Amino acid sequence: MNDHIHSDGSGEEHDHGALGDAEYADFMELAAEEGFDLDDVEGAIEAAGHGPLPVLAVVGRPNVGKSTLVNRIIGRREAVVEDKPGVTRDRVTYEAEWAGRRFKVVDTGGWEQDVLGIDASVAAQAEYAIEAADAVVFVVDSKVGATDTDEAVVRLLRKAGKPVVLAANKVDGQSGEADAAYLWSLGLGEPHPVSALHGRGTGDMLDAVLEVLPDAPEQTFGTAIGGPRRIALIGRPNVGKSSLLNKVANEERVVVNEIAGTTRDPVDELIELGGVTWKFVDTAGIRKRVHLQQGADYYASLRTAAAVEKAEVAVILIDASESISVQDQRIVTMAVEAGRAMVIAYNKWDTLDEERRYYLEREIETEFGQVAWAPRVNVSARTGRHMEKLVPAIEAALAGWETRVPTGRLNAFLGELVAAHPHPIRGGKQPRILFGTQAGTKPPRFVLFASGFIEAGYRRFIERRLREEFGFEGTPIHISVRVREKRGNKKK
Repeated sequence: MNDHIHSDGSGEEHDHGALGDAEYADFMELAAEEGFDLDDVEGAIEAAGHGPLPVLAVVGRPNVGKSTLVNRIIGRREAVVEDKPGVTRDRVTYEAEWAGRRFKVVDTGGWEQDVLGIDASVAAQAEYAIEAADAVVFVVDSKVGATDTDEAVVRLLRKAGKPVVLAANKVDGQSGEADAAYLWSLGLGEPHPVSALHGRGTGDMLDAVLEVLPDAPEQTFGTAIGGPRRIALIGRPNVGKSSLLNKVANEERVVVNEIAGTTRDPVDELIELGGVTWKFVDTAGIRKRVHLQQGADYYASLRTAAAVEKAEVAVILIDASESISVQDQRIVTMAVEAGRAMVIAYNKWDTLDEERRYYLEREIETEFGQVAWAPRVNVSARTGRHMEKLVPAIEAALAGWETRVPTGRLNAFLGELVAAHPHPIRGGKQPRILFGTQAGTKPPRFVLFASGFIEAGYRRFIERRLREEFGFEGTPIHISVRVREKRGNKKK
């Protein structure tokens, strides 16, 4: 079954991204007139209209080759690989493609041994990753065999009920196949012998992954009629997430404690705001423990990624009394890359004096200029100041996230834009945007078809003008460009 099927509300289903059948037919006719390969055009629409991608988590104990396997899966060396535990990374989620299927990979390689012990550390990182995943690759060192730590992760996997592919790593030749066979004892089905380092067997393992990975994430947005919209309340530690949740709920739903180590309640919170019931995805639990430094930041990034993947809108809480940090910027980037609607809430606003407010405004301009489209609210979780502004901001962001511009109106806009502001001439040629369509929503995804390469600066200009013309408040916009091949280079 095609994973791009979309309903236009008429009960009729089609597989043209967000385009209806009639609109799709007109669009393909236009593409043919402009000399585009229709298979390429159809592929571009499907790629842009895919919606949220399924998530694959790679878990296992230290030094079994998780990051090496992730690099093998994504086809480039991006995950940091070191021969010891404790290597942390800023980014833990990557996009991958295998056999024409696209998916996200969550790498859980960056953790450190700490006073909690190996078992607790592995279990913690695995739990966060599994929560966000649609399927799991469990990596075991076939040369060492199954350890007590591996058994602990197996218990977590069984409890989660997610599909699991067992990768027996470090099988570099026929002699290692027997070692891999011993891992049947874990009770997770067939062990797939692989060498992440050399690539041996990874293709067969990925084929097995595609068999258990859904075409689209289990969480589909907006399908449950009347179901509550899902909000992730995210931010770095101690910015006031728990206090804000308690204030909007008008009761002590979440334990608020400056001392790290608060236990986690995995139940999401149903809260009524502005006469509407919302589901707040819980990110308040498992505070960083006093003895953890780098590891705590790593766990925090995994928790944030898990919450964002489950949500429709991310409310990012910033401590306005402190300078905007690199971690704040990473969290914003994570929400943008996940394609979620977004609201930025500046907490502790009541504590600011005039001087701090002046400098904060300058920081916002320089550090968050790329997300100037996100609704902003200045709040105080302690006093409840301006809490009534939170719901309108969330609703505006969701409306922008779901906005779709009809193809005819979009092309009229593009025609006027290109005529008034043509692309700069490069190498004696002036590339033109010929036509385009919005192939998807949540977030809005556009495919533009051009006569030549469109520079990044001009793409950003188009995005700015799209926002000026059509709104798109509170949502990232994805723009992809397909260039018309010369007639002699077309596929036969």
